[in-house]
Amino acid sequence: MTSKQVPAPPTSYVLGRVLLPLRAFLGFTFCFAGLQKLANPRFYDAADPASIQSQLAGAARRSPIHALMSPLAHVAVPLGLLIAFGELAAGVGTLLGLRARLAAAGGLALSVMLFLTVSFHTSPYYTGADIVFAFAWTPLLLAGSGSVLSLDAAIADRAGKQARAARRQAGRSGTAVPDAGRREVVLRGTVTAAVAAASLVIGGLAAGLGRLAGGTAGKTAGPTLPPAAGPASTATATPNHPATPNHPATPSHPATPSQPASARSSAAQPGQAPPGTAVGPASDVPVGQAASFTDPASGDPSIVIRPSARTFVAFDAVCPHAGCTVGYDPTAQVITCPCHGSQFNASTGAVEVGPAATGLKKLAIAEGSNGQLYVS
Repeated sequence: MTSKQVPAPPTSYVLGRVLLPLRAFLGFTFCFAGLQKLANPRFYDAADPASIQSQLAGAARRSPIHALMSPLAHVAVPLGLLIAFGELAAGVGTLLGLRARLAAAGGLALSVMLFLTVSFHTSPYYTGADIVFAFAWTPLLLAGSGSVLSLDAAIADRAGKQARAARRQAGRSGTAVPDAGRREVVLRGTVTAAVAAASLVIGGLAAGLGRLAGGTAGKTAGPTLPPAAGPASTATATPNHPATPNHPATPSHPATPSQPASARSSAAQPGQAPPGTAVGPASDVPVGQAASFTDPASGDPSIVIRPSARTFVAFDAVCPHAGCTVGYDPTAQVITCPCHGSQFNASTGAVEVGPAATGLKKLAIAEGSNGQLYVS
């Protein structure tokens, strides 16, 4: 008695089962990323440190393709919408197995773009997510979605059945019928249009609900210091003031070298102007809070924190991970990156939570006797 040989399942079915977990992960992740951007109005607010404008400014400073990033700042909002809907389209196409290779090509292009603009400087390189996503899209780009839970496979199967039924009918009547390929093109186009319309409606609803709810992330940036005076001269003793009929002569106030260095970093001697450039009034930085300013030396956005009445600390506010602008969280007393969640020590700038691999650059800051803050 011979055993009956069980036929092997079709290759497309096996491939579809193997790729199904990858499709589910990539599809859900990109749908979530696109809807999150559409639902968060602060992503399009130039004043928010997590906005597309701030991220483009960071890319213009750190990306290897920075020359291509600078002109895009003028079309930041349309570009943000294009990225959001591109992520949504790649995610929906991958989840449904509809135009799977095209969806994978879009997902790969977005991942490569994010790698070059956001995570290129991540060290070691394999800790960055974008390069992993780029390679994760390649199996779907090369093989498609297979035949498991795939609209592409269902459309091809339905078009083939319709064509065979039409040929049988035509054989009896003698009329010509369109071939299966033409039917498949028409059916796939119809399904694609319906899915695209549904995705636009979902994206629009997400955007509307996000605006009603006020966005999905809070701002971490404090007030901005107003522009102040230019460079100050090196600290010197104040000259004697000659006597006037109403005011007696005032003796000079020499600098006291015995004062601790920590005190000199936060406040200058009475009657002295600290070295550096004035960046704004100290009174605009409340105790326990922070304010932003522009570093006069580098032009980078910077942040000054006032932990106590006479103490100020300042840092370059460009996150070393991807170039986003960090902000101070007074509740947790840490400096946070609104883009990817890195956290830095508010006293030293050292990394406390990644993905940033290095800390923030610390700036020398002092308060002058005129109430201005000076950065050198």
